[in-house]
Amino acid sequence: MSLRAALQCCAAIFSESGDRCVIWAERVAFKQVLGLAATQAIIFFLLTSCAPAVRPVAAESLPTLTATQSIIVVPEFTPTFISPSTTATQIACDPFVEDFCISAGHFIFQNPIFRPGNTSVDITYRYGSTQDGKRDPHHGVEFLNKFGTPVHAAGDGVVQFAGPDKEALYSPWADFYGNVIVIRHADEMYTLYAHLSKIEVEAGDEVRAGDLIGEVGQSGVATGSHLHFEVRRGGDGTDYFSTQNPELWVIPNKEKGTSLGAMAFSIVDGNSDFQFAEFTARYHLNKNGPKVKSYYVVTYSKDMINGDENAALGDLPPGLYRVALKFNARIYERWVEVDSGKLTQVVFVVE
Repeated sequence: MSLRAALQCCAAIFSESGDRCVIWAERVAFKQVLGLAATQAIIFFLLTSCAPAVRPVAAESLPTLTATQSIIVVPEFTPTFISPSTTATQIACDPFVEDFCISAGHFIFQNPIFRPGNTSVDITYRYGSTQDGKRDPHHGVEFLNKFGTPVHAAGDGVVQFAGPDKEALYSPWADFYGNVIVIRHADEMYTLYAHLSKIEVEAGDEVRAGDLIGEVGQSGVATGSHLHFEVRRGGDGTDYFSTQNPELWVIPNKEKGTSLGAMAFSIVDGNSDFQFAEFTARYHLNKNGPKVKSYYVVTYSKDMINGDENAALGDLPPGLYRVALKFNARIYERWVEVDSGKLTQVVFVVE
């Protein structure tokens, strides 16, 4: 029997108490919340509650029914919510399978330049770049700033070296970095600050992230005043080819109070060997709108591939990007996303 029929039955039997049936109707109207099984149970309860008691009846007369005076109270329904298990296994994103993967990355260092100084890297000579073969592969990034701009420690550590590089200790050439500071951090990580005009620390000093350690200059082999900044990993920090892309290790800048993001690209063939490529990443506010800005990307020089990527872009506005590259006359492109303060990993397997 339907819910409507059950209520009509109740009202017919208890005509003088039809308002009670209305109350029942209002209270069982949440059947969509309870579900079909619970609602059917209530209907059965209604029928058994509304039905008159069975009494002996004389053959020559009909019984006189008297409505019961008891009030049946329907218990309040309280939905039960089951929270997701905090121990649920998280499935790792595989950038070789998905169009892109977003992770926290490893942004463990702060920017060595504080504002109002220039905190953005020189995009014309990024990490791993040769400027179209005009220069040696770049082992770090440049922060173009005027003479005397304060330089700060990127993280906690101990000063391993501070002074002019008169000996070829941290590069293949003497006096290459000029006045240079090297800080040893935890987990065999090192940061290097070169071309300084002034040094404020000594070897053996313990420093904290943000401590003043020197000033921007143009010492050593440098064109114009700037800070050359490197991140090295493993060993004792002296290996010139142990560098990592600083844009993937330094906390992204903020723009209008929002942290920017970064992208790491891996352009590989079917054997997972890195391939040289030139491509673009076009920033869009939405997929149907026009591009807001275009970024031109070139993969690292072959001898500069020390991580899982062979190209990267830092300090990107969060949002949608259309990445497109051409390899062996074939076009590869896809939409990817960048999140605030996060790293987006993109892999293209080319043929």
